[in-house]
Amino acid sequence: MPALEAYKRNLDYSYAPGMFPSMEAMKKAPHLVRRLLLSSKATEGEGVEKLTALANAHHIRIEVADKALARISGKENCFAAAVFEKKPATLKSSDHVVLHHISDAGNLGTILRTALGLGFHDIAIIRPATDVYDPKVVRSSMGALFSLRVREYDDFNAYRNEFPGHQLYPFMLDGSVLLEEAARDIIRPCALVMGNEGSGLPAEFARMGKAVRIPHSDDIDSLNLAIATAIGMYTFKR
Repeated sequence: MPALEAYKRNLDYSYAPGMFPSMEAMKKAPHLVRRLLLSSKATEGEGVEKLTALANAHHIRIEVADKALARISGKENCFAAAVFEKKPATLKSSDHVVLHHISDAGNLGTILRTALGLGFHDIAIIRPATDVYDPKVVRSSMGALFSLRVREYDDFNAYRNEFPGHQLYPFMLDGSVLLEEAARDIIRPCALVMGNEGSGLPAEFARMGKAVRIPHSDDIDSLNLAIATAIGMYTFKR
């Protein structure tokens, strides 16, 4: 088989580093997994046994690849990684989370895992943005990526043209509607639109839907994006 490269956005495959993300890839999307990489140190234990059993059940090649694992993860204690094919999903007309120009891999991974936990399965990412297939994102999502429908769009208009009927709820520091009020009168299907970690959403988003504000004390200027998104998702689902 061809040699594996260090991850780059233009590759047609990526990596799920770590035992648990690898397990999620093998359980939720085995049809996308091309290889299972194992460390020579991962010779026994329940996790290794489950991974190898899943790989054998789905006829997935298993390789001992210490150097590749260190290169992929940047760590010496990464014991497994699933090599998987990148395949963009098609979003359904359910409630969406739209991430506009998100730039931090840790935030994106955390949002994906939280979205799965709170029942949001359709995620739109508006470019430019951090790469959803970056191994750092996959790992920080703890493999939640494999249970979600995630699609990247070149700009917000491309997303809006595909889903013109979704009620937009842009989350903005100067939003005119408080979160609890917006959640009491939800128009579905809806899209919770979250902006970049530093700049937030452009001002014109306030005219596109019901601009939502999460109230907080004057002791901070804003909430972390992943936390704000979690609060929004929880409140809308509740």
